[in-house]
Amino acid sequence: MSRGFSLIELIVVVAIIALLLVVALPRYQSSLDRAEFVALSSSLRTMRESIDRFHEDKGRYPQNLEELVEEKYLREIPLDPITDSKTTWLPMEDTSEGRGGMSDVRSGAKGVALNGVSYTNLAP
Repeated sequence: MSRGFSLIELIVVVAIIALLLVVALPRYQSSLDRAEFVALSSSLRTMRESIDRFHEDKGRYPQNLEELVEEKYLREIPLDPITDSKTTWLPMEDTSEGRGGMSDVRSGAKGVALNGVSYTNLAP
């Protein structure tokens, strides 16, 4: 006589798996959100440092991110981890010196970061 699993045993196993998923899934999602936030902060910091170095070297701000890549201040324009795009960065124009150029960069992502601040307003 072959011995199999009863319906009750299968229901118990499925219930245990479902319970584990209910507990683990929110933690997994929050760790993904945290990782995206850290990656965004790192990309912003790198681009802002490159803009500052460009300004120190050239005496003016770059016109766009592509100029930072052309002048070898960045290897490439980083991917915005929230929007998964390189084209959603928002350049902030320099109005203090009257020469124009990009003195800062922000994320073009919609929504609010983990610290409660809008992605477009994350401070340097």
